[in-house]
Amino acid sequence: MLLGIPSPASMKMFDLWSSSNWWEEINQSRSWQDGIFFTLCGLYALVSAIALIQLIRIEIRVPEYGWTTQKVFHLMNFLVNGVRAIVFGFHMQVFNLHPKVCIWMLLEAPGLLFFSTYTLLVLFWAEIYHQARSLPTDKLRITYVVVNVGVYIIQGGLWIYLWVDDSSLVQFIGKIFIAVVSFMAALGFLLYGGRLFFMLRRFPIESKGRRKKLHEVGSVTAICFTCFVVRCFVDVLSAFDSEASLDVLDHPVLNLIFYTLVEILPSALVLFILRKLPPKRVSAQYHPIR
Repeated sequence: MLLGIPSPASMKMFDLWSSSNWWEEINQSRSWQDGIFFTLCGLYALVSAIALIQLIRIEIRVPEYGWTTQKVFHLMNFLVNGVRAIVFGFHMQVFNLHPKVCIWMLLEAPGLLFFSTYTLLVLFWAEIYHQARSLPTDKLRITYVVVNVGVYIIQGGLWIYLWVDDSSLVQFIGKIFIAVVSFMAALGFLLYGGRLFFMLRRFPIESKGRRKKLHEVGSVTAICFTCFVVRCFVDVLSAFDSEASLDVLDHPVLNLIFYTLVEILPSALVLFILRKLPPKRVSAQYHPIR
């Protein structure tokens, strides 16, 4: 190169270094950390408020039906997003808790509740599919409860062990376990969302209800399947690569991308798709989620 004039190769290296340095500056900056985590707090609070408002509207519309699947679904959405908003609102205190298992509990518990919330949709669709096929439905709810209780017991056992002994092996097992749980949810949506979708396709083409329900089931299945697959992939990746870890304060950008893609955006879209209120006067065949 000429004296004082950098070559193209050196400029390229400088650009790469600058990009890397920019990424690190954001991750290490207190102001960026606060800005990103408070943004997550605000987004979760907004989704939580939408779920609560919708729950109140449904209760006003059909108070005589008690706690239907639709009401429970919106209540759980309110709780999941509300807890996330609180956790990220107090991110400085949360990420500095000791022992570290307290951080994992506060970050992973809402994720398990998110799993329970959206597998409730799988249960609802499974019941519709089984009823339409004249198949028994009595074991579906038992299966849902057993699976969820089993997930919470296993995860609780891992947390207790980590409280006593901060084992890197158990941490690895815990991340793989969360990935397996996410994969199970994805399979559930693929299995029963897919079955219900193809069953609806066989209804008369001129049926307006058929077109609306087909769009609803297809959209929700695609959204939820994708978000749980992405969650599974990231959990596996973080188990093998500490640079992809989400339970640290200095990875705010990864947290923003991850939680937006796997919880905030899917929740907002599903709540929008399932926004229709039940009719004021319904028959005994009323189904909560429409």
